[in-house]
Amino acid sequence: MKTRDLVHVALFAALVAALGLLPPLALPIIPVPITAQTLGVMLAGSTLGARKAGLSLLLFHLLVAAGLPLLSGGHGGLAVYPGPTGGFFVGFVPAAFVIGWLTERAWHRLSVPLAFAINVLGGIGVIYAVGIPWLAVSAGLPLTRAAWGSLLFLPGDCVKAAFAASAAVTLKRAWPLIQPPRAAEPPAAPPP
Repeated sequence: MKTRDLVHVALFAALVAALGLLPPLALPIIPVPITAQTLGVMLAGSTLGARKAGLSLLLFHLLVAAGLPLLSGGHGGLAVYPGPTGGFFVGFVPAAFVIGWLTERAWHRLSVPLAFAINVLGGIGVIYAVGIPWLAVSAGLPLTRAAWGSLLFLPGDCVKAAFAASAAVTLKRAWPLIQPPRAAEPPAAPPP
C-alpha cells in the first residue's frame, strides 16, 4: 500500500471520529441515538473504494476498542460492543466495504441516483442488517420492535446517503480516489 493510500485511510478514520463530535440525538423508543458517523462510513466507501474504506473503518474500530472516546457522545472502549449500539458500530466496516465494492463496479457509469442506491444498500441496508438483530438481543427487545424503532433513523440516513452520493460523483470528476477496475487483457498470441 502506498503512502498516499495510508493517508486516505487515516484521513477517513479521522473524519468518522470528527463526525462523532456532533452531539447524538437520543430517541425515546430505542436505546440507540441518531449520529452523524454513518455519513462518514458512506463517504469513505463512496470515495475510497472497498479496500481502503474497509481499512479506514477497521482503523477506527481499533482506536475505539483501545479506549479512545471517538464514538458520538464520547463513548469508546470494549464496553461499546456488547451494548445496544454495538451492532450498528460493528456494521460500519462491512458497510464501508460493500459501498466501496459496489462503487468500484459502477465507476464508469456512476451517477448521483446510482451512488444514492449504493449508499442506501450498503450504508443503510448493511448497517441495519447487523445493528437491528444486535439491538434486539442486547436490549431484550422483540426483533420486530427493534426493527420498527430503527425506522426512525431512515429519513436521516437517506439524507446522509444523498449527501454522500453527491460528494462521490463530484469527487469522481474533480479528484478521483477510486481507480476503476481494469478490463481483462486478452491473452498474448503464441509465438510463431
